[in-house]
Amino acid sequence: MTDRPSPYARAVALLGRRAHFRAELRAKLLGRGYADDEVEGALDRLERDRYLDDGRTARELVAAKLARGPIGRRRLAAELARKGAPAEAAAAALDDLVPDDDREAARRAAESWLGRRRGRPDPAALARHLERRGFSPGAIWGEVERLGSLAEGAE
Repeated sequence: MTDRPSPYARAVALLGRRAHFRAELRAKLLGRGYADDEVEGALDRLERDRYLDDGRTARELVAAKLARGPIGRRRLAAELARKGAPAEAAAAALDDLVPDDDREAARRAAESWLGRRRGRPDPAALARHLERRGFSPGAIWGEVERLGSLAEGAE
């Protein structure tokens, strides 16, 4: 007889540490040597018991990322995909929590970035920063143009 916990118990322990997507839990349990049919049964039970909900997990992840500061829709979508969020759960979370127009968030991100710079800021560096944060090309271009007009006004 073994003292190894069931896949359900192991998954509950993992969920006790942080929310997971079904795909994440599946990979972790399979990686620990549990059989595929046992893992699927455990995951189905977790969903029935409402411990596992990909839609809720996607919304929580997006909300947590947005609470840390402005971030673009593209970066959030990439994070959700990397963690294994199903496409429909990711799309619903983004539609519910992230405005289609990201210009205001890009402006806040640019202002924060500019506040940490000394000397004359480089528009290309600002564009790279905003691109890494996942903002749309239109929002990035708007902030680069605004930086140019701010620089012209300071001269």
